[in-house]
Amino acid sequence: MAQSNIKVAVQKFGNFLSSMVMPNIGAFIAWGLITALFIPTGFFPNESLAKLVDPMVKYLLPLLIGYTGGKLVHDQRGGVVGAIATMGVIVGSDIPMFLGAMIMGPLGGYIIKKFDQFIEGKVKTGFEMLINNFSAGILGGILAILAFLGVSPAVDGFTGALVVGVDWMVAHGLLPLTSILIEPAKILFLNNAINHGILSPIGAEQIRTNGQSILLLLETNPGPGLGILLAYCFFGKGTAKQSAPGAAIIHFIGGIHEIYFPYVLMRPLLIIAAILGGMSGVFTFVLLGGGLQAVASPGSILAILAATPGNAGSYVANISGVLVAAVVSFIVGSLILKTGKQSEELDEAARKMQEMKGKKSSVAGSFTKQQGEVPASVQKIVFACDAGMGSSAMGASLLRKKVKQADLNISVTNTAISNIPSDAQIVITQEELTPRAQNKVPDAYHISVDNFLSSPEYDKLIDQLKNDHTTSKAEEEKRVSAENNTDSNDGLLKEENVFLNQHFSSKEEAIRFAGSVLVKGGYVEENYVEAMIDRDNMTSTYMGNDVAIPHGTEEAKKNVLRSGFTVIQVPEGVDFDGEKVRLIFGIAGKDGTHLEILSGIAITCSDMDNIEKMVHAKSAKELMAIIQSN
Repeated sequence: MAQSNIKVAVQKFGNFLSSMVMPNIGAFIAWGLITALFIPTGFFPNESLAKLVDPMVKYLLPLLIGYTGGKLVHDQRGGVVGAIATMGVIVGSDIPMFLGAMIMGPLGGYIIKKFDQFIEGKVKTGFEMLINNFSAGILGGILAILAFLGVSPAVDGFTGALVVGVDWMVAHGLLPLTSILIEPAKILFLNNAINHGILSPIGAEQIRTNGQSILLLLETNPGPGLGILLAYCFFGKGTAKQSAPGAAIIHFIGGIHEIYFPYVLMRPLLIIAAILGGMSGVFTFVLLGGGLQAVASPGSILAILAATPGNAGSYVANISGVLVAAVVSFIVGSLILKTGKQSEELDEAARKMQEMKGKKSSVAGSFTKQQGEVPASVQKIVFACDAGMGSSAMGASLLRKKVKQADLNISVTNTAISNIPSDAQIVITQEELTPRAQNKVPDAYHISVDNFLSSPEYDKLIDQLKNDHTTSKAEEEKRVSAENNTDSNDGLLKEENVFLNQHFSSKEEAIRFAGSVLVKGGYVEENYVEAMIDRDNMTSTYMGNDVAIPHGTEEAKKNVLRSGFTVIQVPEGVDFDGEKVRLIFGIAGKDGTHLEILSGIAITCSDMDNIEKMVHAKSAKELMAIIQSN
């Protein structure tokens, strides 16, 4: 458990570092292009335009990083104070202060956040703007001075030591050994943290003094991953072999290194192929004098070529390094695949990869098993989620309405994945949960959705079912009876559990707030709050249409005392894994007594006009009336 917590903490820290840089990659590319074109050794040397290079790398890029870091901690005010504080480390040093910005930006955001929390509710009406402006200015100014006097010299010395260390490694031919750390770090999703948190700042200084940097090739080299995918193309089995060619194109041309991680997870020994391929590539770069004059992100061969200095020698060195890495990893990977037993469960490996990442993967869905045709004579459709009390219930309510409107006699129910009945003919789940559902009922037709409230898959399925359907009357009567016997619980939605104009800095803060309401209302035990966090980490509780429905895991059902709801309005929105959420419905369900009201919420939220009305509702009664009118 301790090792798992450490891994999660390291991943979160790495994600936070990369989150400061990734939104500003466009600025890095702009600086790189201007550098490549107009410096004395560029494609079109121009003394006047080359004057842009130094100010951009010294002021623009660190300020953007500092602002972004502060904003991640405390929104706009955090960004402003973070930028002010970052100015102190910039002026206090002669080198690009990327590392300094990564320290002062979040620190500035944190300080102003704590100040705002301290004065909350204590400022007299009419003085809010005065206090807000002066507090940001005063605290930002103090932090800038501290950064100038203390942080800047410390970061300057640390960066200098790193540069000396890199130069020493290059001089002694040890730079290839960095692949021993970098290649496994990719699988742990620390690649962006290493690339943008460590290598890019040092590389930027090397570019400024030498015109190029080899460090920018260490993590971005697509060669090791390409070799592994090519090995699967020739010596893989089943779905892994079939999908490897497409994955190779996405990886090499698109620069999405994440695509090859599941292939390594299926055969962990392949990490050796990645390490040896990486070492061989770095050795080739060092031998031939390779390097980039701008950050290559994503790690595509096209991005690498675009950031390569404009001379034949550099192109030969960089292309050779990529090809050598690919050839070595292909040879080693082929030997590993040919001599050992390999799993064919690519979708399971993709699921593990996504769990390791700690959030939704942009490529995991690429490995979902292909489906055949919708079965004939469909009688039972099952929505499934982890606990079977929230997202699946909402999805089932919406589809049940569409089935009724289409005059189809088909049972639509919801359940936890662990309880999916063996006779389910069609199973609908969130994309991340589809592999688990497939393992539970492999003979069913599986549909993956990423938006339970307005997925186009619903209408597509209804159109397919209209042509061929039969349902036993006994099954239909059983379903109707169950629905009619569900307790009417209008009392579950109470005015005191509706909260307007809330603001949260993170989804975890929002979920904990929802959980605390359920605890105070006597609906759940305190342990349920942590289960709500675990459930969202497992699979996002974002439902689409700016709505999230945080609830506990299946195991946490024992902590539910009685069914209850809380409705939280967040007009400015809160980020749920890249999705903006403005309405949060915290749920505790016991014995199905919450399903009727949840069905009404689902139908209401399927219409964006209703969403806008609820987001702009001025009172709890007004918001409740919108829900109850459907």
